[in-house]
Amino acid sequence: MSIRDIESVEEVVFMDEIFDCEQPRRKKKSYRARVSPLEMYSDAEFRRKYRFSKEGAIKLIDLFGAQLKSDGRGGKLSPDLQILTALRCWGRNEVQDDSADLHGISQQSITNVCRRVALSIVQKRQMYIRMPANLDEELQKMNMFSDICGFRSVVGCIDCTHIRIPHVPGNEGHYYINRKNFPSLNVQVVCDASLKIMDIVARWYGSAHDSRIFNESALKLKFEGGQFHGRLLGDSGYACTPYLFTPVLRPRSRKEVRYNAMHVRTRNSVERCFGVLKSRFRCLQTGFRNSLENIKLYIVALAILHNIAIIFNEEEFLVEEEVVEEQELQPIQAVGRGAAVRAAFIEENF
Repeated sequence: MSIRDIESVEEVVFMDEIFDCEQPRRKKKSYRARVSPLEMYSDAEFRRKYRFSKEGAIKLIDLFGAQLKSDGRGGKLSPDLQILTALRCWGRNEVQDDSADLHGISQQSITNVCRRVALSIVQKRQMYIRMPANLDEELQKMNMFSDICGFRSVVGCIDCTHIRIPHVPGNEGHYYINRKNFPSLNVQVVCDASLKIMDIVARWYGSAHDSRIFNESALKLKFEGGQFHGRLLGDSGYACTPYLFTPVLRPRSRKEVRYNAMHVRTRNSVERCFGVLKSRFRCLQTGFRNSLENIKLYIVALAILHNIAIIFNEEEFLVEEEVVEEQELQPIQAVGRGAAVRAAFIEENF
């Protein structure tokens, strides 16, 4: 072999070494075995962990699974596993790493899974969260409230609840600190007598007053525009108007005392709604560790799941004492036309 031939061989070997160094062989990915939780647990254990019965979970997969189908990459994460993973994260409020280990999914994928599931749910918001669309639907809501203790013409009960969030950095962070000195979103909800949520606003910072949230809501414009024949019941943190009745702060007659008692019993629907909602989805009670954008998305998605659970006749979870919130807002004195309309209503009906 000539010297030129030897040099050519050495050059080829040298180039091969460079190639091997610059482009190492890719390791073949391996995925942990994934067993469906529907097969792993008994009915009672499944419901405790996933906050729905097995039958209810299967219905949820049928409702939202089509939008979650994988293209086959990334280990073929099935729609049912995505939905069940999100339910367990939201319901049990488990640390994401623990939930990832249980379902054979990487921790980094859990947030993406929860967001995808929430988006698929919120896309159907208009089907599950809506105010009455016509007089017949309004009358149905009014009759349900009247059946509680006889309070007439009530179409919904309104209140706000605080959802704990991580500290918000920057100049706007202090706006999220509520009256109990922790960061939160102040979420407005209107519910019916069956505890279904008919309207939700989940974008206001924790220091915002309940009355301000309602005053700047689209729902108030609808009431002022005469879209509804019934009225709302709210606590004394709201201004009394012809379409939103509040308690009488200092009752002076038997009729006013009776009105207040029936107002409390009827308006208790929204307090129970918060209790049932937060007991099913513990993250709403203990707080989130996600980005603010995702938290707002999750709150609306969980409100939809709450309504679906009622439609499915899912068993409620035990409402713990800490779920019930004490009202510490400065009461608003009823004046003007709202006070006059309320007084006439009390005189006529009590």
